[in-house]
Amino acid sequence: MKVAIVILNWNGKKILEQFLPSVVEYSEKATIYVADNASTDKSIPYLKEKFNKVTIIQNKTNGGYAKGYNDALKNVTEDLLILLNNDVEVTQNWLLPIINEFKRDASLIAAQPKILDFNNKKYFEYAGAGGGFIDRLGYPYCRGRIFNTIEKDKGQYNDINKIFWASGACFIVRNNEFKELNGFDENFFAHQEEIDLCWRIQQNDGIIKYIGNSTVYHLGGATLSNINPIKTFYNFRNSLLMLVKNIESSKVWIILFLRLLMDGIAGLNFLIQGKWKHTLAIVKAHFSFYSLLPRYINKEYKIRKVIKYYHIKSIVWNYFIRKNRIFKELN
Repeated sequence: MKVAIVILNWNGKKILEQFLPSVVEYSEKATIYVADNASTDKSIPYLKEKFNKVTIIQNKTNGGYAKGYNDALKNVTEDLLILLNNDVEVTQNWLLPIINEFKRDASLIAAQPKILDFNNKKYFEYAGAGGGFIDRLGYPYCRGRIFNTIEKDKGQYNDINKIFWASGACFIVRNNEFKELNGFDENFFAHQEEIDLCWRIQQNDGIIKYIGNSTVYHLGGATLSNINPIKTFYNFRNSLLMLVKNIESSKVWIILFLRLLMDGIAGLNFLIQGKWKHTLAIVKAHFSFYSLLPRYINKEYKIRKVIKYYHIKSIVWNYFIRKNRIFKELN
């Protein structure tokens, strides 16, 4: 099995200086690519000078995570693609468990490793943690991270387990299936495009797994931090688009109605906290969603298989009302 590690970069020279050496040192079984999203810093000269064994792919524009990877992967031919954020530190022998599981299970299409916090390595990291799930309204959460409650790694997720979505911070996918499904939805630009793709993979009878005997450390927020309203915009808008694309038409409109009500409550909560920019981001996300909606309705996204996508009905109810703050308490 030939493996490609593809690192998307945009003006990340300092980040590459810090994190790329571990990838090169511990990934001898893979071909390493850096896909540059039209950086204007000195990323390309730095790579050419310091990492002559790394193949550089230069995208013409900054199309975000979705288009950036779609463009970069067109001519990448390896069997297995590992889409790695430029702010991820990998560990010794991290690749072997991943390769072995993909060899063992032909139905496995996408996966992620255990993702811990680079700044606090005893704890899970926000973006992916111990594997992703969503509730009935499309709100995502992870084993090891629900909203802002982060679990300490005590070996509780040292398993190989089926999940609903794998993190874009270290997203592993079979090349053939990625291209068969036309990759990421480029309208998403960034955030939750990996959840949408995982949903489509499962409609196509593939499965997603968390591989807990492989560990990486993610810095997080290197491009957009969690407190950035732009991230709020993409998360709320893209989640709504994902629901329209993937839920059967007989149920999607009531789910959307409930979701819009919940988003309104979230916006009011931000406003009460004095975070009016995040409230405005949610409003903008909704208007952007409405403008794109006709395009998605007319686009004939044929659902091949209706699946039960949600793990629980409401993560908001569980977390804020029932005070269930860790994954094993959810019901």
